[in-house]
Amino acid sequence: MSKQTTPAAGSHPGRVIDIDVKTEMEGSFLEYAYSVIYARALPDARDGLKPVHRRILHQMSEMGLRPERGHVKSARVVGEVMGKLHPHGDGAIYDTLVRMAQSFSMRLPLIDGHGNFGSLDSGPAAMRYSEARLAKAAMAMVEGTDEDTVDFGANYDGALTEPSVLPAAFPNLLVNGATGIAVGMATNMAPHNLIEVVAAARHLLAHPKATLQELMQYVPGPDLPTGGKIVGLDGIRDAYETGRGSFRMRATTRIENVSAKKRGIVVTELPYSVGPERVLGKIADLVRSKKLQGISDVIDLTDGQNGTRLVIEIKNGFHPEAVLEDLFKLTPMEETFSINAVALVHGQPQTLGLKSLLDVYLTHRIEVTRRRSEFRRRRADERLHLVDGLLIAIVDIDQVIQLIRTSDDANAAKAKLIANFKLTDTQATYILDMPLRRLTKFSRIELEGEQKELRDRIQDLTNLLDSEKAMRALVSDELAAVAKNFGTPRRTVLLESSGVATISVPLEVADGPTRILLSATGLIARTADLADLPATIWQSERARHDVIASSVVTTAHGDLGVITSHGKIHRLRAIDLPVIPPLVSGTSLAGGAPLAEILRLEKGERAIALACLSEDGEGIALATSLGIIKRVQPEVLVNKNEWEIISLKPKDEVVGAIQLTTGNEELVFITNDAQLLHFNVSAVRAQGRAAGGIAGISLSSGSAVTYFNAFMPSEKDVVITISAPSDALPGTAGSIKVSDFAEFPGKGRATGGVRAHRFLKGEDQIVAAYAGPTPIRATSANGTAIEIGLTLSKRDASGSPVPGPISAIAGPVE
Repeated sequence: MSKQTTPAAGSHPGRVIDIDVKTEMEGSFLEYAYSVIYARALPDARDGLKPVHRRILHQMSEMGLRPERGHVKSARVVGEVMGKLHPHGDGAIYDTLVRMAQSFSMRLPLIDGHGNFGSLDSGPAAMRYSEARLAKAAMAMVEGTDEDTVDFGANYDGALTEPSVLPAAFPNLLVNGATGIAVGMATNMAPHNLIEVVAAARHLLAHPKATLQELMQYVPGPDLPTGGKIVGLDGIRDAYETGRGSFRMRATTRIENVSAKKRGIVVTELPYSVGPERVLGKIADLVRSKKLQGISDVIDLTDGQNGTRLVIEIKNGFHPEAVLEDLFKLTPMEETFSINAVALVHGQPQTLGLKSLLDVYLTHRIEVTRRRSEFRRRRADERLHLVDGLLIAIVDIDQVIQLIRTSDDANAAKAKLIANFKLTDTQATYILDMPLRRLTKFSRIELEGEQKELRDRIQDLTNLLDSEKAMRALVSDELAAVAKNFGTPRRTVLLESSGVATISVPLEVADGPTRILLSATGLIARTADLADLPATIWQSERARHDVIASSVVTTAHGDLGVITSHGKIHRLRAIDLPVIPPLVSGTSLAGGAPLAEILRLEKGERAIALACLSEDGEGIALATSLGIIKRVQPEVLVNKNEWEIISLKPKDEVVGAIQLTTGNEELVFITNDAQLLHFNVSAVRAQGRAAGGIAGISLSSGSAVTYFNAFMPSEKDVVITISAPSDALPGTAGSIKVSDFAEFPGKGRATGGVRAHRFLKGEDQIVAAYAGPTPIRATSANGTAIEIGLTLSKRDASGSPVPGPISAIAGPVE
C-alpha cells in the first residue's frame, strides 16, 4: 500500500490518496480485458463482425462506395474510418480491409478490391496504391441501416453515431468464419458454404425444434475458400454440437506423367491459409535433412489466372503414392484446423454450436425485419396522413388559396386551415410549406390512388407484424434470395475417413520383373504384367488405336536396348519409363510416352525393336533391307549410351530385329517383290558387334526386304501380304491375302525363296506383311482398327480388296 507524503518545498500543494495496488491492477486489467473482448477481438454472433469490420463497411456505405460506383484509394477509406469511427492504427484498419477483399481468405468477400491485395505468400501493396469499394454481398450486410433496423450509438468522441450491429442479410459468421485472440480466450471459426448455411437456417425457421443431425444434412461441414479436402468428420460434429472440435485439411493432388521420363504429384489446391512458398520451403528443408526421399524437383506454376499448381517430380525408382503419403505426414499439405466458436451474445462471450449460432442469427434477423416493417408502416402512416389532408384541401383549392392570401401571417393561415377544413397541425403545415405551383398541379385521382396504395401497404405491414408465421416466412424468402444471388458451389471435398489410409506400396520400386512395350506408333511404357498380351492395345474411342510392335522382359532397375534402323542400339533404364496398368483386352497404352521424347534419334532413324542388354540367352537376330542377316549377342558397353551392333553398307538399313529365346526359331524374310524365304536360325552363326552380317536372302535387282520376323512354328501361323501399285499415294488401300505358313517350303539361307503373292493388274509391290501366330490385329494410319479375316488362300494366289489402308499388323505378345 502506498503512503501519504508531504509535498516538497516549492512544489504545488496536492493530495495523495492511498490506494491498494492489487485492487487497482485488478480493476484496470478487467477494464482492459473487457475492452479487448468486446471492442476488438471477438465477433458479434449476430452479424459475425468485429467492430473494425463493421465500421469499415458502414463508413464505406456512408461514403457511397457502392458496387456500381468507381473504386477509391484505400488510403481514403482508412482515413475516413480512423478519423470518424475507429481511433486506432491505420495499419490494423488496412489489414482488415485487405482481408475482406481476399477470395482465399473469405468464402464470400465483402470488399471489391482493385490492385494488389496480396496472396497467401506475400502482402498487399501500400494503401496509397490499392483501391476499394463495397462488394455486392456487402450491400446485403448494410442494407436497412437507414430504416431503424439496428441501434446506433455514439462514436469515440460523441460527434457521430455508428451502428452497434449490421442488419446482415445472411449468416456472415458461419459463411466467412472468424479468428481473434482476446484476453484469456480466443475464437477460430471455419468458413462455410452460403447455400448450405441458408438452407439450414430456413429449415430451422420452419422447424424451430430441429435437431443437430437434421441441420447437418444441410451443413455437412466447412467449405474452405481454397478448396482442398477435409479428412474425418467426427471432429466437425463435435464442433457443431459443443462449439469446439478439429478436422484435418488436405491438399488436392493427382499423380500424372509430368515428362516423358518422370512421374510427379501435381497439387492444385492447398489447405486453408497455406501458401505454395510455405510448402516449397518445408519440402526443401526435409529433402536437405534427408527426412523426405524420392523427390527430384519441385516447380511452382501458380499464377493468378490458373490458380495453384505445384509440380513435385518423383525420382525414378520411387512410388509416387508412397511419397505423397510422406508429404501429407511431414509438410503443410495436410494441416489441422481447430474450431473454437466463441462469439459475443448480448455483449457476453459464449461458445456456440451450429444450432445456437443459427438461432442467434435468426433471432437478430427477425428483429431486423420487424423493426424495418414498423419503420415502413410508420412512414406509410405519416404519408397517408399528409395525403388525406391534401385530398381535403384539393376539394376546394380556390378557397384554400384565398384563405392563405387573406391571412396576416403563416400562423394565422394555419389556424384558418385547421378551423375551416378540420386539418391537423401537421397537415396544415405541409400544405403551407408546399409551393403553390405544386398544390395546384395535384390530381385528385392520383392522390386517391396513392391513398389506396398506402392503406394497402399499411394493412400488409400490419398483418406481417401481427403474424409470427408470416414474419418467419419473409425472413426465409429473403435468405433464399441472398443464397440465389451470391451462392456458389461447394469447393471443399468432405471425406468420411478419420485418418490416412495405410498405403501398402513401399517407398522405392522393387527390382522385380517388368515388361517393356513398344507400339507401332512409337509409344513406350513398362508394366508388371508378364502374361501373354493381346495383339492390339485398344485405346479409348477418341484416341488412336495401336499395336504392340516389340516387347521385352527385364527388371525394374535394369537396362534395355532400343534397336534402330541405323543399326544402333540405344541404352534405356527401365525405371525411367512410364508405368501403365496390367494390360488386358480393352485397355490402352495411353500412359506410354513417345519414344522420340526419351531418345534423341538422328534424322530418318526409326526404332525397330527392343532388346535385353544381357549376354545370356540366344542373342538377337536382325535383318536389313538389302537381305543381310546377323545374329549377335547384345554386348554391353558400360561407358556408352549408344553403339553399333551391325556395320551397314551405304543405303542399307535394319528392317527387323527379334530377341531369340530358344535358338531354334524360324527366320522369315518377305520382300517387296512378293518373295518369302524362311530357314532355321541355326543356319546363322553368331558374330561380334562390329561385324556386318552374312547373306540372308538373295534379292532380285531393285528389290528389298519389307518384313522380317523370327518365331517358333506352330499350327496357328499365317502369312499376310498386302500389295499396292508403287505409284499409289500413301494411305491408298490395296489387296490383302492370308495364307497358311505351312504351305511355304523352307529354303536354304541366301536363296531367293518362293512367291508369296500374285500381283493383280497395276500392283507391283508388297507394302506391308506379317508372318507369325494368330490372333492378329491391324490398324490404319488414322487410328481406325481394321479386322482382318482369316480365310486362307493359296500361297501364290492374288489378294482381295483391303477394308482400309493398313499401317501396322501385329500378333500376340509372348
